[in-house]
Amino acid sequence: MKTKTRYTCQSCGHSNPKWLGKCPECDSWNSFVEETTTVSKDSSISAVRETFNGPSSTQGAIVRLGDPLSEEGARGRSRHSTGSSELDRVLGGGMVRDGFVLIGGDPGIGKSTLLLQVAQGLTENAGIQKVLYVSGEESIEQIQSRARRLKIKNEDKIYLAAETQFEKALLMVKELRPELLIMDSLQTFSTGFVESAPGTVSQVREVTSRLMNLAKSAGIAVWLVGHVTKEGSIAGPKIVEHLVDTVLYFEGDSGQTMRLLRTVKNRFGNTNELGVFEMTSDGLMDVANPSALFLSERKEQAMGTAIVATLEGSRPLLVELQALCVPSPFATPRRTSVGLDSQKLAILTAVLEKHVGASLINQDLFFNVAGGLKLTEPACDLASMAAIYSAIRERPISSSLAFLGEVGLTGEVRKVNQIELRVEEAKKLGFTEIVIPSSQMDRTSKIKGINRIPIAHVNEIANLI
Repeated sequence: MKTKTRYTCQSCGHSNPKWLGKCPECDSWNSFVEETTTVSKDSSISAVRETFNGPSSTQGAIVRLGDPLSEEGARGRSRHSTGSSELDRVLGGGMVRDGFVLIGGDPGIGKSTLLLQVAQGLTENAGIQKVLYVSGEESIEQIQSRARRLKIKNEDKIYLAAETQFEKALLMVKELRPELLIMDSLQTFSTGFVESAPGTVSQVREVTSRLMNLAKSAGIAVWLVGHVTKEGSIAGPKIVEHLVDTVLYFEGDSGQTMRLLRTVKNRFGNTNELGVFEMTSDGLMDVANPSALFLSERKEQAMGTAIVATLEGSRPLLVELQALCVPSPFATPRRTSVGLDSQKLAILTAVLEKHVGASLINQDLFFNVAGGLKLTEPACDLASMAAIYSAIRERPISSSLAFLGEVGLTGEVRKVNQIELRVEEAKKLGFTEIVIPSSQMDRTSKIKGINRIPIAHVNEIANLI
């Protein structure tokens, strides 16, 4: 056994042999904490392999790229339905047998509820016989109470444990040999390999690394819950997200019923996929048509509102953008944005004033994306400017009209990707007109039943409203 003492930044994971007041990597102050690491002669990788597969060997470890997968490898890469079409979409088609999934979200957002429903769905749809749910935050009675409220079935296949010592959890895995392991949550577990408090960078890194080795060596699917910091990222260094196969973020307002599950990393599927759920008394329910849900409370021809066909991963969504302009009592007017980056809003208003002639010099501007979505793609530029212009001129936009287009600083309207999917979604939701970049009229010529209005420059917005 060998013991080493170092100081580690709790914000980014940077390590230094001496204490520093300011981290040279992330510029955080007073973030260094002394951590003592105990290194064993036998690494955690060897321990996991010997526990589940016997002594490690390099025989047969090297294969050619074109060689066919073994029966075990093919079984590990196959997809298994979780029982939720929205979750399957986010995962890229279902769960991978030896996949390592990290899910983060605010407290009370529904992570534990989702995991219990995942356990039930996999036992019903994927033929999984044993699921081990290890909680470091709740007692077994609390989990059982939630399961009864959610009407969880197949109770004989789902095993519960309340434990914070990682080595004890590994012994449970060795004894039970489950096909799915759920760990809730990462910051509560500690390992004897590291002599530091649970939740520190060293503990988080070591536990995650050993779980990854467990998933790949023993062929067990691992789902891990991570706390979220006030900045909205998963607590701990970025190395945690680098180690896992899939990173999911659970978003939503605890005061509302809508929940959004977003993929930010996926080795087995597309990133930026979005799953939409509704929280009910019976648990999380799939929302098959989120566009209709986002537009369900839209009023007919309200001033300052415009519809955009945005794209989340491979899913087109119709979202309502809202703008409100009021006289400002301050020398410097306010610019408040929810769901759209404030810097992006400042650019769009500047282009609007320069090329359309709309004055906001004495107006406070408030901008909102209905439904709690956060929009980042440039295809929403034209619709955002249309909503702002409608609010300035106090002229409503037709309820049957949608907008698509990226806007440059010189006012030109540029192409957007996968415009066919967006136009088809608008048509399916009953929109009869859609404004699109004039350069993409040919690409959408085969779509019937919706009038396509070309636009080449933002100064044409005044004629459309």
